[in-house]
Amino acid sequence: MIYEIAELYIKPDAHDAFQAGVAEAVPLFKAATGCLSMRLDRDIETPDTYHLVIGWQTLENHTVDFRGSPAFQSWRGLVGSYFATPPKVEHFETVVAGF
Repeated sequence: MIYEIAELYIKPDAHDAFQAGVAEAVPLFKAATGCLSMRLDRDIETPDTYHLVIGWQTLENHTVDFRGSPAFQSWRGLVGSYFATPPKVEHFETVVAGF
């Protein structure tokens, strides 16, 4: 499994609407090929910053299957207007797990 971690900077007055948009998008991710998990975390010290963490079976499930799907366009339609800057998206794999 790989993890997509998107660092999202949200406009200061848009937190509630952004979080509602992400909640509305949950079914899009649940139905996406290879999507295993999804969560949204908010930075306590910098509340305009969020991390969207999505578990994918393969990198291509995100970069090809999801990004090339109508669901991706729906996702961006739900939340894109709340971004203060473009998202920073990186992919990670677990190399050590403690427990």
